[in-house]
Amino acid sequence: MTPRIAVTGLGLLTPAGMGVEATWEGVLDGKSTAATSDQLAALPVDFCCSLPHFDAADVLGRRTAHRLDRSSQLAVIAAKEALLDAGLDPATWDGARVGVVIGCGVGASHTWETQGRRLHDFGPRRVSPLLLPMIGPSTPAGEVALACGARGPSLATGTACASGATAIVIARDLLTSRQCDVVIAGGTEACNTPLIVTGLAQLGALSARCDDPASASRPFDQARDGFVLGEAAAILIFERAEDTIARRHRPRALLAGCGSTTDAYHPTTPHPEGRGIKQAMLTALTDAGLSGSDIGYVNAHGTSTRLNDSVEAHTLQAVLPHNPLVTSTKGVLGHSLGATGAVEAALTVLSIQHSLIPPTANLENPDLGIDLNLVTKAAVEQRVAAALSNSFGFGGHNVVLAFHTP
Repeated sequence: MTPRIAVTGLGLLTPAGMGVEATWEGVLDGKSTAATSDQLAALPVDFCCSLPHFDAADVLGRRTAHRLDRSSQLAVIAAKEALLDAGLDPATWDGARVGVVIGCGVGASHTWETQGRRLHDFGPRRVSPLLLPMIGPSTPAGEVALACGARGPSLATGTACASGATAIVIARDLLTSRQCDVVIAGGTEACNTPLIVTGLAQLGALSARCDDPASASRPFDQARDGFVLGEAAAILIFERAEDTIARRHRPRALLAGCGSTTDAYHPTTPHPEGRGIKQAMLTALTDAGLSGSDIGYVNAHGTSTRLNDSVEAHTLQAVLPHNPLVTSTKGVLGHSLGATGAVEAALTVLSIQHSLIPPTANLENPDLGIDLNLVTKAAVEQRVAAALSNSFGFGGHNVVLAFHTP
């Protein structure tokens, strides 16, 4: 029999706050975190959603912080919070039975851009000898494994904006196949940098509301004009439910099912009929042994872009005609690319645990033709037995995760 998979710990660093409690309070408050950034001054888009100030050296030590890109710093800090939340001590476990899977969509852009400028302005002698160890796509996973003494599989997933959700799918597979007893999984992204912001702006993906950043991210709203870039890290601890019972630790929620598909349609645009999205949702429901009517809440991908929101909304209407509650937390947090699937999975778990659905920030006038039961203005109290978390990315990557109560 396939074992049930439990979420036993969470770690979150987001623009809404440093830590799970601060992030959850900020998301429930429903106020955008977008603001003008000095680092982006004079660019066509000069705002983003950034983490509240923190000094990585204070948390990780000066030497460790110095050799890590910001994306890896965030992943390690979030992993430590998640392990503490799970009641797990790396000093007492069999590290060979612990795996790590971390998704990242862009990677170490802070390091790439900083070191590139050094090479251009000062020559090769000013480039850090740590450059290559800092920028590898596997670095966040490797650094989390190093920090936690995890000696099982250490993997990096790269499925664009679905990367963090894909990491969770792989974590489930490592546990059901019994290759691991614990998996530390999630996503990290820290690319609020001039080159990445410029590239996204040139692509036409970003909101251009430089005069009012706080109102820029408005998923499903008639006036949406693009997403707001954010940064974040989210780590979830997964174990087999039978093992959590044995150690008397109550899970926050259960990962019931997963669905992954690829549109194979366009490099950046979703299939206009949402075929891949629909199949991912149906696969997740089947995998979980659920019907559409069992779903009480959907944490939508909801990027605040014209086409993506429309396609997702119509697919939700088709697959879930009973009209469950829907929200997009990107209105508050922005879009953290490779981290967002893990961030929203963690928030979905918190909604199930606390029977609270956060509002979608800036959603004033739902787009015509979008007939969803959207949560706006304030959080809604409602018991949720089962929920979906949707993540879709460039390249046509679609991942849907189904969670339910323990």
